[in-house]
Amino acid sequence: MTTFRISPAVADAFPGTLVAVVTATGLRGREPWPATTTALEELEQRLAGGTWRPADESDPRVEAWHTAYRAFGTNPRRVRPSVDALGRRLAKKRTLPRINPAVDSYNAVSVRHGLPAGAFDLDRVTGDIEIRHADGTETFTPLGEPGTTENPEPGEIVYTDATDVLTRHWNHRDAHRTRVTEDSTHVAFVLETLHADRDGHLITTAVGELRDLIGEHCARSAVHHLGPARPEVTI
Repeated sequence: MTTFRISPAVADAFPGTLVAVVTATGLRGREPWPATTTALEELEQRLAGGTWRPADESDPRVEAWHTAYRAFGTNPRRVRPSVDALGRRLAKKRTLPRINPAVDSYNAVSVRHGLPAGAFDLDRVTGDIEIRHADGTETFTPLGEPGTTENPEPGEIVYTDATDVLTRHWNHRDAHRTRVTEDSTHVAFVLETLHADRDGHLITTAVGELRDLIGEHCARSAVHHLGPARPEVTI
């Protein structure tokens, strides 16, 4: 079992935080996921038709993350929140990346609702996961760069486990070790907002859509919520 925890300092600094953790067990990433393919194509078609655009930094959902990044010392126009970077890529290239079905599923839900999303392969996680401020001694190996080691800046908000950092700048970039692949069978997906009072309904809708996309391709799924009022959950 793994406990997700938000530190008291992060909870105090961002009291409106709400993180939904969706767990999937028995995930089957090597079979076709037609509903995910359709979800990606529909977003691209809506963008091409001019009926929808992804949220950008002028949108309150993304602007909140820019404000948060600045608060912990990160320039959000150099190091962008994940939902901002994904939306900008879609707006420019007119297509979303195809990585693997599980990753494609949370990307579709993320960009549709303007919420940062990510995932960890729980079989590669060591110990518990905490959202906290870095002290600068931690190590991080970026996704796709297994030979690279970085150190977060002191005060930067990170996801960590007992080994090292899983995500830098709260949700900017994931670690290589806990990446989700076609062979990942036990996965924790996360969806985040800094304004639960305003965007909690979006979290609820996004969680439902994500569970629909993964539901036919796993043995079971469950959802847990993490925030200042409930600073830890065990999954």
